[in-house]
Amino acid sequence: MDILISSNNKDKIKEITKLFDNKKVNLITMDSFPDAPEVIEDGVTLYENALKKAKILAEFTGMTTIADDTGLEVDALGGRPGVYSARYAGENATYDDNVEKMIKEITPIPKEKRTASFKTCAIFYSNGKIISEEGKVDGVILTERQGKGRFGYDPIFFVTEAGKTYSEMDLNEKNTISHRGKAFAKLVKRIEELL
Repeated sequence: MDILISSNNKDKIKEITKLFDNKKVNLITMDSFPDAPEVIEDGVTLYENALKKAKILAEFTGMTTIADDTGLEVDALGGRPGVYSARYAGENATYDDNVEKMIKEITPIPKEKRTASFKTCAIFYSNGKIISEEGKVDGVILTERQGKGRFGYDPIFFVTEAGKTYSEMDLNEKNTISHRGKAFAKLVKRIEELL
């Protein structure tokens, strides 16, 4: 079965592709559709954004599509940045821009109140059929980067159950315990049941 990954984020694609290893699925990337429309993520929930991406690109390409949206919710910041995580420091923000803004905002907050959670909503969309799964991981926001790998907020998101940041994990370890890994593991299982 051919499935389109509706994302242009190379780091995210690498993680998702690894989760589909040894499955009866052939993943197609957006590189195959250079003229595809850019989807504006203006939903108020992760589900709304993920569904919008999946639906628009499925209709444009005529392919079964998977999409996700992920948000970092920091308790002391009232759940921010949430759906705005990728553009927390502005529309064209880099990973570093977002991390720097987060460090600046979180530093004055007492260490014990820097709790946060990463959440992902993953969607499978095929001819109007929708399968949705979610994943969540709790952690703490650090005021200094730790580790060199991964992307996004990974250097400052300390995973409580693992005792280290996502950046200090290899891809297999991260996929085993991460929010995206949990969401897509459940989604892959349901897709396999379909097949």
